[in-house]
Amino acid sequence: MPLSRRQLLGGGLVGAAAVVGAAASPGSAGAARAGRVPRRPRIQRTPGARPRADLAPGTDQVPQIQHIVVVMMENHSFDNILGMTGRGDGFTLGSDGLPTATNPDGAGSLIRSFQMPTECQNNGIGNDWKVAHEAYDGGTNQGFVTSTSAEAMGYFTHRDLPFTVSMAKRFPVADRYFCSVMAQTDPNRRYLIAGTSLGLIDDSFPTALPPNGVIFESFNDHGITWKDYYSNLPTLGVFLPLLGDPALAAGLAPIDQFYADAASGNLPSFSLVEPNYTTQSEENPQDVQFGDQFMGQVVNAVMSGPDWPSTMLIWTYDEHGGYYDHVPPPAAVPPDDVPPALVAGDPPGGFDQYGFRVPAGVVSPYARRDFVSHTVYDHTSILKTVEVKWNLPALTNRDANANDLFGMLDFTKRPAFLRPPHLHAAANPVKRDGCLTTGPGVIPPPSAVIPA
Repeated sequence: MPLSRRQLLGGGLVGAAAVVGAAASPGSAGAARAGRVPRRPRIQRTPGARPRADLAPGTDQVPQIQHIVVVMMENHSFDNILGMTGRGDGFTLGSDGLPTATNPDGAGSLIRSFQMPTECQNNGIGNDWKVAHEAYDGGTNQGFVTSTSAEAMGYFTHRDLPFTVSMAKRFPVADRYFCSVMAQTDPNRRYLIAGTSLGLIDDSFPTALPPNGVIFESFNDHGITWKDYYSNLPTLGVFLPLLGDPALAAGLAPIDQFYADAASGNLPSFSLVEPNYTTQSEENPQDVQFGDQFMGQVVNAVMSGPDWPSTMLIWTYDEHGGYYDHVPPPAAVPPDDVPPALVAGDPPGGFDQYGFRVPAGVVSPYARRDFVSHTVYDHTSILKTVEVKWNLPALTNRDANANDLFGMLDFTKRPAFLRPPHLHAAANPVKRDGCLTTGPGVIPPPSAVIPA
């Protein structure tokens, strides 16, 4: 029986390594209404293709950027975090200044989008394959409440996430950045490092490995320095046997090392910086202010360090977490021929469609001022970005045909943010973390219920 993510978090990295050592050698529609998925994009490039076929792999094509830092939080949709910022395609507001978005509750009433009563969450929503496809509801996005609970219509504001919202208002954001698959955390994190979930649709750890490897192996092959700075679980472990590979395990470093490297000007060419997934990742039912504090620490460490003038920081969330978003996910290029590992009761579907939108943006001296990108991205756009930077071969059909994120930067003029802007102080969750004990308040608030 595959190990679950919860078990891995409970056991920690040491326990994971023990599991790897004991493992055998690895090998290489419910309640949702049937809907027509938009026609999938045409596959124009295939695995192994390099952005510049005339240049050797490893060739630096973007010398202005010497350090790419990636921060991936957990389980929030674009509307849930950025819908009220006025940046990009967020909520439509009524004359009362509140969102007009609703979802039926299955009992004749409508639930209107509402501000969460506190910064805590209620553990009342879900994000697995079945729930996500029911929320999609054939493209109507009207199944969020009936697939889980009314908490799905809640959203957060600058009151809850002061640093994150401030960052999103000053630096570019992307309002068509979708998670890679309409499923849970680990499938989406597999797309981040491998361009495919290899059939996985849940948070488990089968031992099969992607045939074209993970991006860290490509870095090693071409002399590109990297670190996966982890708090209690490195993303490398979503392909569990890789934790037992000495060449890859050498790239793992504790989170404190990130802050030391940022302060001393010793960031590697690529950094993946990971929160504590038990307390800081913003996954339900955590207090999201601990995540805002973590984001502030990471971004401020980069902006105040010697490497800032040549850094591009990409921030996003792995998947929507069950929270409402009003934009139906479009069709996507399937990464490979591996079908989703569906079980009885799972709605039909494939990897030819993105998951729901997630918050995303870039922080860099070269970031465009007052810019919102409407380009379609997913987590493989991060792969495409590093592939363009170092002319690396694509891992799957998905990243081969993804859009890179360099369009959110401007290299034609003096960097707009060479002197880092002042951003709002991050949350201090110690002052307001009582809701972890008392609960998040009344969800949904009575004002959000529109009776039949």
